[in-house]
Amino acid sequence: MRRLEGKVAIISGAGSGIGREGVKLFASEGAKVLFGDVQDEKGKGLESEVRKDGGEVTYVHLDVTNESDWQDAVSKTIELYGGIDILVNNAGVYVAKNLEETTEEEWDFVQNVNSKGPFLGSKSVISEMKKSGGGSIVNISSIAGLLGSRFSAYGASKGAIRLLSKSIAVQYGLDGIRCNSVHPGFIEATGMGNDLIEMSKNGNRDLKGDTPLGILGTPKDVALAVLYLSSDESRYVTGSELVIDGGITVK
Repeated sequence: MRRLEGKVAIISGAGSGIGREGVKLFASEGAKVLFGDVQDEKGKGLESEVRKDGGEVTYVHLDVTNESDWQDAVSKTIELYGGIDILVNNAGVYVAKNLEETTEEEWDFVQNVNSKGPFLGSKSVISEMKKSGGGSIVNISSIAGLLGSRFSAYGASKGAIRLLSKSIAVQYGLDGIRCNSVHPGFIEATGMGNDLIEMSKNGNRDLKGDTPLGILGTPKDVALAVLYLSSDESRYVTGSELVIDGGITVK
């Protein structure tokens, strides 16, 4: 039996990177997936690709900072698939600036997507999860949510996700709702990951050399961790931080 057979999932920020890999993996493991992004062309392309492979997926336009977009996404999921078992809050942005360089507008932009987005998404699905006896919420944070970050707005937003996840775990555990955060390190083939790799070359920093395993992660490495937290295999795991970083944070 596939690991998510009979489950219904919503994944945000799934037009590329980790979210895209998550949609493909979840569908291959038997889930029905409604996924959203603001990159409509990429989202529609992924929908077509996965459906050709036999996956049951639907793309919707989803601005995670807009509560009505979330409500529409939840309503569409119920209409098509009859319930919600899993939410993956994956959408994220960053501004590569320190505190003094960051403008108020940039700060608000990062907090709105990275922190407000998971708040609105979680708020939108909890009542439906209660009706079905529970569910799993997985929030994509970062190692920047565990350690000090060179990018002030990004680090603050990812730290907020970590504590939001713990709060949801405490508040809704008796409703059968689990909530955990995932903390990727340096991940190739993502917008931020590619930018960090380029910046490291210009700054003579060796990202692989900084990593105890000596390799960079891939979107699938993170998607597999999300799969575990979304499945019944993690039925006794909530309020936890799953770090996918090749050992960066143990140094």
